[in-house]
Amino acid sequence: MISLSLLEISYLIASVTFIFGLKSMGNPKTARNGNLIGAAGMGIAILATILLHDGEVKPIIYVLIAAAIGIGTIAGWITARKVAMTKMPELVSLFNGMGGACAALISLIEYPHLSSETGSLLAVTAGLVIGTVSFSGSMIAFAKLNGSLSKAIRIPSYNIINTILMIVIVGMISLMMISDDYNNDINLYILLGLSVLYGILFVIPIGGADMPVVISLLNSFTGLAAAFGGFLYGNKAMLTGGILVGSAGTLLTIVMCKAMNRSLSSVIFGAFGGGGASLESTSKSGGTIKDIQVADLAVLMNYSKKVIIVPGYGLAVAQAQHVIHEIELILESRGVEVKYAIHPVAGRMPGHMNVLLAESSVDYSKLSEMEEINPEFASTDVVLVVGANDVVNPAAKNDPSSPIFGMPILDVEAAQHIIVNKRSMNAGYAGIDNELFYNPKNSMLFGDAKSVLTALATELKNL
Repeated sequence: MISLSLLEISYLIASVTFIFGLKSMGNPKTARNGNLIGAAGMGIAILATILLHDGEVKPIIYVLIAAAIGIGTIAGWITARKVAMTKMPELVSLFNGMGGACAALISLIEYPHLSSETGSLLAVTAGLVIGTVSFSGSMIAFAKLNGSLSKAIRIPSYNIINTILMIVIVGMISLMMISDDYNNDINLYILLGLSVLYGILFVIPIGGADMPVVISLLNSFTGLAAAFGGFLYGNKAMLTGGILVGSAGTLLTIVMCKAMNRSLSSVIFGAFGGGGASLESTSKSGGTIKDIQVADLAVLMNYSKKVIIVPGYGLAVAQAQHVIHEIELILESRGVEVKYAIHPVAGRMPGHMNVLLAESSVDYSKLSEMEEINPEFASTDVVLVVGANDVVNPAAKNDPSSPIFGMPILDVEAAQHIIVNKRSMNAGYAGIDNELFYNPKNSMLFGDAKSVLTALATELKNL
């Protein structure tokens, strides 16, 4: 009895840490501590479950649990320590998929032991479907992000196919709940197969430009599946954690959609962004581009009063975050005001640029969100766009025929001078031409971001 009371108290403590941890993640300055608080709460919940479990457990079970925890800890630690910042979105998708797989495994294991209670059966089947969709969808997202599936695969009438498949899944769950033979394993494995197929078909047509939204949505699925597991076991910590992850993922999905001025239905049913088509050096209107040399840019920035840096995925690819921070410090030592403009969907996952710049110790106060920084571009001498493309494309405002028309962007074209650093004139992740490149105020700084910015830092030091 005492052990059960301690177990409940431990779950309560864990639930509170999850709430405080999530609250802390709302601010970049406290996000790291929020992660640690949440991890500590999860540790408490895991240890309490193992040590205060009611009933006898064979010693070999404890050995297997300890081995599983050890293997998982070592694998997770090594992976997280060695992962490159460019691979962080893939890692998030992979870890999220593993969470969905865990929820699905719980349903598979518990299904044979169910009574005919409707609530438990619904929790198991819903957890299985949602967890499996999250797993298979996350694996497709992982493949898209690491380049294995570089383009969206547009299956003919895929919306109709997905809708029919979802109706079949819901119908099958309903039949299982009203059937006397509800405890038939074959039904469960058919449901598992249908869920895997739906997860694949759900994500595979979605283009790369919508991947941040998809990652957020799949994350909410995993949380919801975990919440069903918590309901099944009557585990308050698991239920609280699942609800928090599910609701936070849902809210983040809404924020991502708002940042792109796209409804969730348009992302899922009308995705854009195959990406990758090469562009000519002239625009549709016959405009031309001009380039700038590192030495000229160094002089321009050195004698500016205000510089805004716009980071994008290309900065992560080149691993140039430390160099850009060095340039920031050099300019500030010369009396230049430097800020970073962060678009909500810059990079390939939510908050990608914030994490990237935090790795190089950029002061959080210098990171400005889109709504905050947009009015300041008009009073900015130089905007340096590093590896960003679609989030600064004026076509979002000027071209009604553009797939990104209506998406809020960073108003870099209002600055006096615009410098865009790219390897080439290739399209961004949305696969469309960027009108900014042909703006008379814009100059292209071609080359690998790390090499070019290192040379820029050297030139600035020599002035």
